[in-house]
Amino acid sequence: MWFCRRNGTSGFSSSSTAEEVTNGIDGSGLTAIVTGASSGIGSETARVLALRGVNVIMGIRNMAAGEKVKEAIVKEIPAAKVDIMELDLSSLASVRKFASEFTSSGRPLNLLIVKYEFDLCRIATSFKLSKDNIELHFATNYLGHFLLTHLLIETMTKTAREMKREGRIVNVSSEGHRYTYKEGIRFDRLNDKEGYKTLAAYGQSKLANILHTNELARRLKEDGEEITANSLHPGAIVTNLFDRFGVFKGVISVVGKFMLKDIPQGASTSCYVALHPQVKGISGEYFSDNNLAKPSSKAADTDLSKKLWEFSMNLVK
Repeated sequence: MWFCRRNGTSGFSSSSTAEEVTNGIDGSGLTAIVTGASSGIGSETARVLALRGVNVIMGIRNMAAGEKVKEAIVKEIPAAKVDIMELDLSSLASVRKFASEFTSSGRPLNLLIVKYEFDLCRIATSFKLSKDNIELHFATNYLGHFLLTHLLIETMTKTAREMKREGRIVNVSSEGHRYTYKEGIRFDRLNDKEGYKTLAAYGQSKLANILHTNELARRLKEDGEEITANSLHPGAIVTNLFDRFGVFKGVISVVGKFMLKDIPQGASTSCYVALHPQVKGISGEYFSDNNLAKPSSKAADTDLSKKLWEFSMNLVK
């Protein structure tokens, strides 16, 4: 509850907002890609980064919704530098097209903030495959992120070297990563319809986010690149839940305001990890409520992260 939210070692807590954790930070000269930015914490992340002077490119599946978000940001912040580009993370072809168009534009890239498309309120209740015939949660919440990062990492390393400024990759995961299948990642049964479990499939995709982040951080450090990679849990966002409760919507909204986060609070950890000086040089970590946190034992399994990396490379080929 709100009165139990005490500041952690960072000086911030679960009740801190994105504007609060970035107060006084100058992001001028930085370029960021933010996916899932057409609503919720994604659009708030884009807004606050733009407020701090960052040049923001929003990767948007629904271009009409993205245009409205862009217009709202520019109306509030006339000096904001915001662009939208079409991106459907559930489609590997769309990811490749987005990455190709971005890299060919010659733009630098300092920050890559990848937010999931499916949260706990939008999970697929029945087994579904993506356009690439991959289980939908794994494809949308993880594999599209993996490929996007893989295709943009060269641009990020070039930018970091030329600007002599640390690049940061931020993967938005979830505490849902703790509730996956028994084996963690079902490498041999990824598309097994018979054994499909909704929450476990969602959890598997979020576990994959953290494992990918950790292995990426290890590889970047090994190569001596000045780019960090971290994952985070944004928190349970109250506004994402209202529409799921029908006649109880009003009651849930009142209770939720005391128990859960609003959107500015939900976007805070993404903005903190992306911009705050306290996070400089920190890589391969998991954050929650604007502070370091401890993920599950499976998420910290280096052998599992290496296996997932090779598995993912084969899938995107």
